[in-house]
Order: sequence, then C-alpha cells, then structure tokens
Amino acid sequence: MSRSFPPIYEFGPFRLDAVERRLLREGEAVALTPKAFETLLALVENSGRAMEKGELMKRLWPDTTVEETTLAQNVSTLRRTLGEPTEGGQYIETLPKRGYRFVAPVREVRGEPAEPEVAPSPPAASAPPTRAKSGRTLLVGGLIAVVLAGSLYALFRSVMAERAAGQPRRLAILPFRNLKPDAEADFLSLSLAEAVIAKLGYVNTLVVRPLDYANKYRHQTIDPRQVAGELNVDTLLTGTYLRDGDDLRITPQLIDVQTGNVLWGQPLDFKYEKLITIQDTFAQEVIRGLHLKLTPAEAERLRRDAPRHVLAYEYYLRGVDLYFANDFQMGIRLLEESVKLDPNYALAWAHLGTAYNAFASFELGGREYYSKALAAYEQALALNPEQIEARTFLANTYTDTGRVEEAVPLLRDLLQVSSNNALARWELGYAYRHGGALPESIAECARARELDPRVKLTSSAFNSYLYAGEYDKFLASLPQMEEIAFITFYRGLAHYYLNHRAQAAVDFDRAYGQRPTSLFARVGKAMSYAINGQSAQGVELLREPERRIEERDVKDPESIYKLAQAFAALGERAAALRLLRRSVEGGFFCYPYFTTDALLDNLRGEPEFGAILEVARRRHEEFKRRFF
Repeated sequence: MSRSFPPIYEFGPFRLDAVERRLLREGEAVALTPKAFETLLALVENSGRAMEKGELMKRLWPDTTVEETTLAQNVSTLRRTLGEPTEGGQYIETLPKRGYRFVAPVREVRGEPAEPEVAPSPPAASAPPTRAKSGRTLLVGGLIAVVLAGSLYALFRSVMAERAAGQPRRLAILPFRNLKPDAEADFLSLSLAEAVIAKLGYVNTLVVRPLDYANKYRHQTIDPRQVAGELNVDTLLTGTYLRDGDDLRITPQLIDVQTGNVLWGQPLDFKYEKLITIQDTFAQEVIRGLHLKLTPAEAERLRRDAPRHVLAYEYYLRGVDLYFANDFQMGIRLLEESVKLDPNYALAWAHLGTAYNAFASFELGGREYYSKALAAYEQALALNPEQIEARTFLANTYTDTGRVEEAVPLLRDLLQVSSNNALARWELGYAYRHGGALPESIAECARARELDPRVKLTSSAFNSYLYAGEYDKFLASLPQMEEIAFITFYRGLAHYYLNHRAQAAVDFDRAYGQRPTSLFARVGKAMSYAINGQSAQGVELLREPERRIEERDVKDPESIYKLAQAFAALGERAAALRLLRRSVEGGFFCYPYFTTDALLDNLRGEPEFGAILEVARRRHEEFKRRFF
C-alpha cells in the first residue's frame, strides 16, 4: 500500500522542506527566522495565487494583533535572502494595497522522506574484490530499505501525533556563555536565562526547567543531546554573548533535540541601554520557534512585568545572579537597589522576597527577614496579582512560617492557571506533608518529578517517603551528589531509620565536614555523637542553634523538628519537648509520622509529649477535613 508523505517544494536553486522546516540553497542550509520561514511556506504553498494581507497575517499571527509593517518586514527579509531568479524577474510579487503572490515556478516533490545522513565507514585494511550484488542481495536490501522507510515514517507520525495531542514541550534554558573574559559582564550568564525562564512560566503548553540545576553548564561548551538527556527535555535554548562597551551581541540557538534542527538562531545586537527589552524578545522568539498557541489570558500575562529602568534592571539581574551563588546578603542589597529605582517591576520584588526568606531560614535571620519577605511578595502581587513567581515563593514562606492552611489554596489556584508548573506542585506536596497528608504529598511530589525530574533536587528532599516509612524509595529519590551537605545528611537519616547506624554516622560526619555552620549538618553531627555514645558533645553542639532560633524567632518548623529529634536521640528530653512543641505550634503537624517516629521513642512516656501529640492530631484532622 502506498503512503503519502508531506511534500517538499523546489523553486530555482532552493528546496523547501515543510516537515524539517529547512530551506536549502543547492544543498546548503539558509538561515531564516521562524516567522520568515512560515511566511515563505505560506506563499509557496499558494504559489501563483494572490494572498491578501489579512489572510497572511491571520495565518502567521493567529492569536496576536500586529501591524502590516511587520508582514512587510518579513517579506523584505525573504527578498534579500532569496535574491533574484537566475532567469530574471522575482520570487515574490507585491500586489499594491492587497497582498503578495509567489510568482516563480514551484515544483512539488512527493515520495519517500529524505534519507538520514550516515557517516561513511572507514576503509578496510584489505578490502575484498567488489562483486556484483546477487538478485537475492538486492531483494533483501530493498526489503530492509522499505522497512527502514516505514519505521522512519512511523517515528515521524508518532512525534507529530504527540505534538498534536497537546503534550507540552520540555524546555531548558542554559546559562549563556560569555565569549570575552570579563568579570564585569559575567552576571549576564545566569540572570539573562533566569529572566527568560520567568517570562515563559506563564505558557501552559511549555514546561520550562528552573535554572538552579542548569548552573553546572555555565562557562561550558555543551553537547545538546547529552545535556537534553541529563535534563530530560526535548528543546534547548542556549547561546553566547559578547559585551564591548555599550554594545551587546547575543547569539542564541533554540534547538529541537529530537530532530537536531535549529528552530531559531541569529545574532542579536543591542545597545546595553536596551537590556530591558531582551527578555521579551527572547520569549516571543521561543514561542514563535516552537509554534506555541497562546490563549488570550497567557498573551496578556506575557505583556505584564516589563522592566522600565535600565540600571534597576541591571541591579535585578546581578542580584539574581548572587542569589544563585548563595550570597544572599549581597543579592538582597542589589535587589533592594533595583526596587528603589524601579518600584513597579513586580519580578524584582518577588526575587527580593525569596532572598529575604532564604536569609531568614538558612542564615537564621529570623522574624525581621520573614516580615520583609512577606512585604516584598505583597508588593509584587499588588503590581501583578497573577505573577507565578511571587505566588509560589509566597506559598513557600507561608508553609515555613506556620501558615500552611493559607499556602494550600494559593498553590491550588496557581495550578489552575499553570498546571505544568513543577515547582508549584512540589510546594503543594511540601505543604501537604506539613499537614500530615502523606499519600497526597507523595502523589503531588511524584507528579512534580514527572514534569521535572530535578525540581528542588538539591534544596529539598522527598521527605514524605521518609515519613511514610518507605526508606528505600526515599534513598532512591536522593541525587547521587556527595558534595552537598543537605543531601548527605538526609542519606544518613535514611540509614539511621534502616538501622544502618555505622553508615549513618559516616554520612552525618561527612555532612558536618562539608558545611559545619548548617543547621542540618549540626543535627547530623549530634546524632553521630549519639550513635557513638558521646551524648554530652552532641548536646553542647546543639545549644547554640537552639539559642539563635529562640532569640531571632526563626520559623521553618520542619527543620526545628529535626533539632527536636536530635535532642531526643541524645536523651535531652526537656530540650526535645520544648522544640517539638515549637515545631507543632509553628505549623509542622505531621501527626501520622509522629505516632511511628522511632527518634521520638525517648519522649513517649512524658506527659507533655501526649499533650503535644494531641495538638498535632487536632490540627492534622482539621487540615484533612478542610482540604480532602
């Protein structure tokens, strides 16, 4: 049975492949922007027929209102690219006040798809004499060719069906590579990528990986297929930049990893003072290159949050860069300068809020910085009530500060708008586990990891598995990274529950050696002391963080629970009960876990323990009744 393959168009020295989205001139690829390619394809498919301007604009920009000059610019670009036919005349005719017509002769080629390129085999050391192929060999070869062609066509149909079925594209935006060693411009590497990620977060048909785990590709020349496999994406946006005084040249590449095609890629020249326009330019080109259909609501959200002050935007980009480097204090300083200069840029307020929150918890900054974080989020949402980053960051702060019942509806509403937002789903699972809804927490976090296998991989553990007693699953969920103290601590905790105490002590000691000032590392070291019968040293190690938590009113009740566990393991019941109460009243009331946690066994005979557990039970049951 014959198959009908999509056509390929030939005109003059050109070959236009509608499926591969390539224009070749005598076998050499011709660079075209996605929209210029679509304009050419529309004209060639209707060659000889007048196409009205309105018809063309409706096809090329179905969900966007554009001026006729935009269409004229695309046609002008095509004329410059195509040149003139060798026999004279033109390829595209302008019909004054009406539209355009493709007037060069076009030949439509149908049949088998182009054969894949295969690297030539190296010559054999002593090749046998060439013999004519037998009829049997030709028959077998022909059958193989037919099977291969059928398989390629089936693969093509499968990929296109997946796209047609509305499966979201998975995109990773990598740090841009600075072509000129210049510390003054290095901040653009991460922060430009982060700005585009934030902009594209409103598009539901696109799953955009967060930047935190793409940081390892900074300053590297990458292999797109390898990186795409590591990040589990089908599309990459990467590129280089070069700043020379007031001139900034960015050369991006939007790569479809499945086909190897460059969907968009051309040098973009900006004056440095126009830095504020870059994120919008990139977002629009990604949307066009991937042929994403925006709803009117998505298009409206993309138009919001435009920066207006060049220096403020530079401070914002530098502040985000420092935040990713864990320099929260300096990041806060620059983000504060940014919002002073441009108080109407909601995204800067959102990132300032999360920097405040990180400083409050990780550096034990306490109540002052939690209050600043909440005020920054409120300002961001006053400017843009639908901003994804501010809503997600705010929900995380609510959970960390005892307001988990406010975090859940905020995240659920957000997921109605952005259902493929892996971070929002992870934060919802995080909120559920604070309330003791462990099966629901596991389901949400598993869904988040399906959307993005690396979401919060190095900064948050899949604790719901741990609390549900699924220790092997918990261990499997931890990344194989030996250099991160947070992960090493949790690996030790899993081994502790599995009664692998010697291995647990090794992990706890390693975490402390990696980052001795971290609360988690101190908790782990104290538990290592408990394992080795050195309780006094462990208790002494924990006194200082307990004092700072009390003095500065540090929240993060789940972390405080870990401190209570360590005191209990060390036999220091009074401190353990004091911190356990603080944890429960502070918003961590995972009652099902409390009833089985072996680390609390030293406390179960204490009357106060029963009273604390009853507080947790009541709030847990009310949480379940309200939300499930």
